[in-house]
Amino acid sequence: MVKAKINGIPVEVPEDTTILKAAREVQVKIPTLCAHPDLHPSAACGICVVKVKGMAKLPRACSTPIEEGMEVTTHDPEIVDIRKTVIELILSNHPNECQTCGRNTDCELQNALADFGIREEPFPKIIRDLPKDNSTGTIVLEPNKCIKCGRCVEVCQEVQDVWALSFLERGFLTRISPAGDISLGESPCVRCGQCSAHCPTGAIFEKDDTGKVWAALMDTRKHCVVQIAPAVRVTIGEHFGFEPGTNLTKKLYAALRRMGFEAIFDTNFGADLTIVEEASEFVQRFVHQKGPLPLITTCCPSWVNFMEKFHPDMIPHFSSAKSPHEMVGVLAKTYYAQTRGLNPTNVEVVSIMPCTSKKYEIHRSREMSASGFQDVNTAITTRELSRMIRQAGIDFADLPDEECDSMLGDYTGAGTIFGATGGVMEAALRTAYSYVTGEKLPKVEFENVRGIKGVKETKINIKGTDVRIAVAHGLANVEYVINRVREAKTKNEELPYHFIEVMACLGGCVGGGGQPYGVTDELRQKRAKGLYTEDELAVIRCSHENPHVIKLYEDFLGKPLGEKAHHLLHTSYAPRPLYKR
Repeated sequence: MVKAKINGIPVEVPEDTTILKAAREVQVKIPTLCAHPDLHPSAACGICVVKVKGMAKLPRACSTPIEEGMEVTTHDPEIVDIRKTVIELILSNHPNECQTCGRNTDCELQNALADFGIREEPFPKIIRDLPKDNSTGTIVLEPNKCIKCGRCVEVCQEVQDVWALSFLERGFLTRISPAGDISLGESPCVRCGQCSAHCPTGAIFEKDDTGKVWAALMDTRKHCVVQIAPAVRVTIGEHFGFEPGTNLTKKLYAALRRMGFEAIFDTNFGADLTIVEEASEFVQRFVHQKGPLPLITTCCPSWVNFMEKFHPDMIPHFSSAKSPHEMVGVLAKTYYAQTRGLNPTNVEVVSIMPCTSKKYEIHRSREMSASGFQDVNTAITTRELSRMIRQAGIDFADLPDEECDSMLGDYTGAGTIFGATGGVMEAALRTAYSYVTGEKLPKVEFENVRGIKGVKETKINIKGTDVRIAVAHGLANVEYVINRVREAKTKNEELPYHFIEVMACLGGCVGGGGQPYGVTDELRQKRAKGLYTEDELAVIRCSHENPHVIKLYEDFLGKPLGEKAHHLLHTSYAPRPLYKR
């Protein structure tokens, strides 16, 4: 431990703690535009400079470890004036487009300008005319708004191991771009949106599809149905002043109904359905040896894209079950439309998702039109939904609770926990255990797969047989798990795992690229806790026990993995080139 003083206040912190982190221990907030808890400090922005007694230079707090006996001054008139000047210099290279920017009122640079009372621009403007890049159809890159903090580059390269973004040129001409100066759509980008989630300004943000949704709601020919993903219910409240992790499912149902949707479904129902199909797949492979092990499960299209580009040899191991919202989409245009006597041409399906990659997924393959039409018409993020609620004039905080439409809406606790890393695995194990043993689990919680550790490895015993499990989130962590499997296969050794869950984003969907800004591990844990609490309170906690899922198979799908279920609920994968030409 190291003892020091910050603004005269004694502080004791572990060795190698930065001044920035140590200051927070004594409730001192040092401003920064480049530091982020998920990333290594880059010291790029320069506004976190502080004074250290006996030191001539002004070190940057985000990258300087506090040392024994240090006396640090974090704020005085001179330091404030230096920080203000640095921000004014950043502003001189930044366009004045706040009113039309995707981050207006939710921008860290904008907040810094307000905090330092900057009302004038003392330096001449030098703005480069750099083109906007919307080639992915999911996220938009506006390099002229980049402040060169490096967050997006580090999260793309180090956390996600995708390497779609980099800095090009040098000095004043430095700019953000895919390597080789190609478009983002041509790059290895997997559309996870973590670059946009970590960007402090409007240089990277989600493609806005709210106009498409409003147009559908205004079209009298359309029968608009909507579904909400598991993680959205515990994050939407952050846009309206609720404590992170507050579960607002029933307020969401009410808001969506007031916006004009004719049917309110829930992606949690699709999660239950996904588990029935995936657990059946696992039993076929693990018990009956029909297919290779390990089985890899996820509901993440960014991981699917990553696998097809970087690990196509793993395709035979991947569950062919579609993601939950795609299952709800195809059933809305078949089962629901037939039951209600609707023309599926007029059924418009909107998915509210925690990530940007769902915008890509709805177009990714022909199986996403198994109904004969595009199964999900539009996918919007949590951030887009919050804007729509405000546009509709809805006082969200004071809304009464309402219920969903039960046909494709009622769900179990297992469906809820899909939104957190380890949740898909836990839900699958609950059902797989029952399918293998024919018995009901005495305890349905699998704590060893919970939490925010990057890779979780454990095993469970099913009737005397060990099932080896891995859960990985953050694509760089996935590399470790996949390489262990590949190495065992190459050496013809015992497989390290039988069952693997993968999520592209840290924390799983609660940390998705379309969630409220400012995500940290603390926020991820609070959001996940909201999901696990709902699971604990649920009357039914295993997907295969959902009575509406049971009825769906009896009346429409037949049996799990049957011909009709396979046609509607499953997809296929193919190797994709890293660079689109």
